[in-house]
Amino acid sequence: MNVNWTLARRRPLLVARAQIIQAIRQFFIQEGFLEVETPLRIPAPAPEAHIDAIPSDGWFLNTSPELCMKRLLAAGYERLFQICHCWRGNERGRKHLPEFTMLEWYRADADYTRLMTDCENLLTALAAACGLNDDLQVQGREVRLAKPWQRLTVAEAFARFSDSSVDAALASDRFDEIMTDAIEPMLGIGQPTFLYNYPSERGALARLHGADQSVAERFELYIGGIELANGFSELTDAIEQRRRFEQEEQYRRSSGRIPYPEANKFLAELPAMPPAAGIALGVDRLVMVMLDAAEIDAVVAFTPEDL
Repeated sequence: MNVNWTLARRRPLLVARAQIIQAIRQFFIQEGFLEVETPLRIPAPAPEAHIDAIPSDGWFLNTSPELCMKRLLAAGYERLFQICHCWRGNERGRKHLPEFTMLEWYRADADYTRLMTDCENLLTALAAACGLNDDLQVQGREVRLAKPWQRLTVAEAFARFSDSSVDAALASDRFDEIMTDAIEPMLGIGQPTFLYNYPSERGALARLHGADQSVAERFELYIGGIELANGFSELTDAIEQRRRFEQEEQYRRSSGRIPYPEANKFLAELPAMPPAAGIALGVDRLVMVMLDAAEIDAVVAFTPEDL
């Protein structure tokens, strides 16, 4: 008998992973959210400079269910969540898989601060449901889940952890480099950290801050130096969204990436979307953090190399 012992040894973590996913569903059902399923292949992804969709028979594998879920918001659905597989090209490492599990949820008539509260409540509930206490061990460090969690603006993080201002980092095209090398490893140490108010140039699909148009109402959640989630108050201005898409697509094409068609159906329906907030959370990374796994490979049944 040829037993795959590597696969067999993953059983305890896979059992715990299943408990976490079941608890995620229970949390959102109790909060009055509708679970939905949207297509895994789409004709036009949202263009993002540093995310590559994988072609699939003339269409693309989903990098996120975001566009379809927002179309549901525009059609009158108020609270939605989805757990699904997503794909991104050229992503592989200790914390990255090219095929991964994503949790996304959206709230109508809410902003990004409400999503921060959701994150606090969700992870506290998951820890309790899985028999974990509020003190997680993450890569040899204790992280307390007791609320409230730390909230740090991007400008504050640059001032505290780097030798550059945000404006200087953007001007020298070093923003992402400084974030990855100097800032991210310092976030979520001791307690989870919400890094918020990203510069407008990194606004993605987020609306600009009402009181300060130089920043977008966007945040990322970090625990133990690991990014878990990316959320924002949603942009509902179709003209501005088209401009941002065109800018991102121009950058993608200038750097030799695969061109995307325009997401015209999404843009046509966007004006009907109410004020809303949405967030994407990496389930594999969440499980990795909650179970203190050294790498993402330990918390999935099969890695690409296993197939």
